[in-house]
Amino acid sequence: MKIFNFLFSVFIFSSVIFHANAHNVTHDSRSIIIDGNHRIILSGSIHYPRSTAQMWPDLIRKAKEGGLDAVETYVFWNAHEPVRRQYDFSGNLDLVRFLKTIRDEGLYAILRIGPYACAEWNYGGFPMWLHNMPGVSFRTKNDVFMNEMKNFTSLIVDMVKRERLFASQGGHIILAQIENEYGNVMKPYGEDGKSYINWCAQMADSLDIGVPWIMCQQAGAPKPMLETCNGWYCDQYKPKDPNTPKMWTENWTGWFKSWGSADPLRTAEDLAYSVARFFQKGGTLQNYYMYHGGTNFGRTSGGPYMTTTYDYNAPLDEYGNLNQPKWGHLKQLHDVLHSIEYTLTHGDVETQKIDNSVTATIYQTNDKSSCFLSNTNTTTDATVNFGGINYFIPAWSISILPDCREEAYNTAKVYAQTWMMVKKSNKAEDEPSCLKWAWRPELIESASVQGKGDVSVNKIVDQKDMANDASDYLWYMTSVELTKDDLMLNGTVTLRVADTGHVLHAFVNGKYIGSQWAKYGNHVAYVFEKSIKLLPGKNLISLLSVTVGFKNYEAMFDLVGAGIASPVELVLKNAGNETIVKDLSSNKWAYKTGLDGISNKYFDPSKSSPKWVSDQVPINRNFTWYKTTFKAPLGNKPVVVDLLGLGKGMAWVNGHSLGRYWPSYIADKQLCKTKACDYRGRYSDKKCLSKCGEPTQRWYHVPRSFLNDGENTLVLFEEFGGNPSSVQFQTVEVGSVCVNAYQGKVVQLSCNQPPRPAYAL
Repeated sequence: MKIFNFLFSVFIFSSVIFHANAHNVTHDSRSIIIDGNHRIILSGSIHYPRSTAQMWPDLIRKAKEGGLDAVETYVFWNAHEPVRRQYDFSGNLDLVRFLKTIRDEGLYAILRIGPYACAEWNYGGFPMWLHNMPGVSFRTKNDVFMNEMKNFTSLIVDMVKRERLFASQGGHIILAQIENEYGNVMKPYGEDGKSYINWCAQMADSLDIGVPWIMCQQAGAPKPMLETCNGWYCDQYKPKDPNTPKMWTENWTGWFKSWGSADPLRTAEDLAYSVARFFQKGGTLQNYYMYHGGTNFGRTSGGPYMTTTYDYNAPLDEYGNLNQPKWGHLKQLHDVLHSIEYTLTHGDVETQKIDNSVTATIYQTNDKSSCFLSNTNTTTDATVNFGGINYFIPAWSISILPDCREEAYNTAKVYAQTWMMVKKSNKAEDEPSCLKWAWRPELIESASVQGKGDVSVNKIVDQKDMANDASDYLWYMTSVELTKDDLMLNGTVTLRVADTGHVLHAFVNGKYIGSQWAKYGNHVAYVFEKSIKLLPGKNLISLLSVTVGFKNYEAMFDLVGAGIASPVELVLKNAGNETIVKDLSSNKWAYKTGLDGISNKYFDPSKSSPKWVSDQVPINRNFTWYKTTFKAPLGNKPVVVDLLGLGKGMAWVNGHSLGRYWPSYIADKQLCKTKACDYRGRYSDKKCLSKCGEPTQRWYHVPRSFLNDGENTLVLFEEFGGNPSSVQFQTVEVGSVCVNAYQGKVVQLSCNQPPRPAYAL
């Protein structure tokens, strides 16, 4: 009974540790200092809107079990304030609940308010209404922008303060970030950019949060801001201020995907090497971007052309499973680094060159010495003698010796288990044969035949300005009157449309004439050209422009156009091979935002909608809605829906948007190298690619919290034309498992649960 009481008391203590007295968070040149203790901080990014509130406890628990001290997140302005002064902090946007979940697991939090996020998120996190405010210029000395930025930043800070979540209030938030990677793009903004970043620092400091503010990728950040590094490697980074500790806010664990790109892989060996090298070179805080990538639900993906999956090849996969061996290999590294925390933050540092590529770094206090042996050669392994002991150091690897004698860890020696995740069929019913489909067409006649719009102006308007990001879809409609003797009726006429790089569907007199979209790696303007037949009298030209996420990065990215651009022309080549051009750009254009089915919520089973047809289900028919019901897969494993056979569109389960789908977009076959992936040498997003020649994304995450115990409804809007007959729901589970065993070492064995040690033979 006494033992039980003791354990219960320990539990209570751990659960209230962040509810006690104020914590003092400061720094010196060596590290962040919390309550007088120099700390190394191992952190990981988990973005709350890219999962569900029901997933958060498991994700954060796995981060803690993986050896992290903190969880880091951006704050997503356009998600929280989609309409000016109208706020949403519900569901998976409940920022306070997410932060409290981190606290309840006993981890610190790093809050990157921004409020510019980048993050491959739609428009970098900026709300579109901000773009459409008169006189605004983003991320520069501009009163309109700065007033709105201050309003939102203050809103978030005040919300967090009310909950007493900053460490200075007894909470667990130890750092906050203002702006984001501005140093990368600052030069084109000139003196106004310098004034702006100084204003950011002053504004943030005035909010009095009681913990340090950081600015990533901001060399020489204005005081009292602390600068940090982002990238695949930050071992060579050195803060300009000698009193700033060496911190790494984004260690990219893999890379994002665009429609048409291949699957990225950053090996566990190289990722571990980058971390060990950073701490060998005096690093103190390191954050994995991402630790869990998750899913771009709804219309949140940016880019343009970012996929719905944001898996990022992170230590936790899109669905929250352990990504082995990466998760386990890093956990072992974290355990070793924590064991030498005091030495790293207090010890004198000495570097010894052992041979051409092997260097020893010794951290020494009065009580203890800890050593790193690094081999930076990308091809040649090394056996070296250090302190009278021989050590085998593989190429591009680092060994850590906590006592400068016994190797506790080497970044290239992976003895965490490796497994392959597999998709298994829905055992609740016999899919896909049991799925009974109903359908109905998208009503496009008012736009394509009648040309009816909501707004009319005598010019072509950018889609951001007209649609205000209320929908991916915007109709541009105009008419051309031709007399019987008009030259445009004699010869071949081509409709020529300048587009800014997403998707275009064209109709003439109600007849669909074709589509075009930008190709992978070329998300810039293209020209649509199609031969058409015009008639005497009124000819209606209807262009449906479709965006696939707005640009989220680069200097002045907010000014990049979207939708139809000028000119839109009719081009005639007559019998004499003369070219006659009729420019329609200054015509009267009618605009209509959205689609009928989305406006009337065909995707929501709780809403009444026009009758669905259950026989003669069409295939390969564009602008078609499909609906079916299904039973949730048994068990508690993550659920995905396989949309192979479909073209492009959007998917909903029980009214919840799964995001955009585009399985017909095949990854470029030329992207993958024929040689095997080699962990050695510097990583880039062009290295270790796979699944070329396959659909960019075939499976789409269906969170368990979206599902009902009984009947569930799947609704698809098919834009290009496809065949739903192969659609099926599956679970994601561990398939084959293997492990490397090194003599005298402990291997970790588990089945997607916290690992248990098993000694190697």
